[in-house]
Amino acid sequence: MIHNLDLSECPICSAIAPENLKALFQNMEYHLGTYTKGDTIARQNSKIKHLYILITGAVKTEMITENGGLLTIEVIKAPRPLASAFLFAQNNTFPVDVTATEESKIIKIPKEEVIKLFQKDANFLQRYLTYNSDITKFLSSKLEILTIKTIKGKLAHYLLEQLSTHQSTHPRSLTFTMDKNQTELSKYFGVTRPALARTLAAIQQEGAIKAQRNKITILNRTLLQNMLA
Repeated sequence: MIHNLDLSECPICSAIAPENLKALFQNMEYHLGTYTKGDTIARQNSKIKHLYILITGAVKTEMITENGGLLTIEVIKAPRPLASAFLFAQNNTFPVDVTATEESKIIKIPKEEVIKLFQKDANFLQRYLTYNSDITKFLSSKLEILTIKTIKGKLAHYLLEQLSTHQSTHPRSLTFTMDKNQTELSKYFGVTRPALARTLAAIQQEGAIKAQRNKITILNRTLLQNMLA
């Protein structure tokens, strides 16, 4: 509710009642930045001195690989914090480039003000810690994918992970819709789209899955698991 901007849907604020949220952020120092599509919000290895909260719009995070290419880590849609897990790190720098993919607004809250928010509301502190723990889990999964050498292995890992997430709410279902299209997935793996399409077709031909656009049915989980080796 900073200048009538609703933060209630932001993960680090979702446990706080709207009236308490308004009081929490009252008289707080911050900066509101507006970015157009293609604008660079932060560079990899630049210092993080503020908590960035994406209020509207969307951004992509990319990392420079060893061969000089760009690897897409995540596409983030509002409302979400950006790099919040690194704000209090000893080496508090952005691990990625952050670029706006559409017109976006971002609130930047100084580190000192964030500490005051922790002291004022335990729910805010708890949600902040929980969110960052979940992000760490996501980054661990991303790192695991990067260590898999083959595209087939990367895709098998992703499909098994998607199935696990889907079955947390639909235990017996083996059919799910991928959360990324093939273009997004190729950037996520750091491979070309044609190479990804060929691999998806090969996995389907081997009888491990049935694919209909972004809709996937797992036919043989063991086959997918064997592809991770």
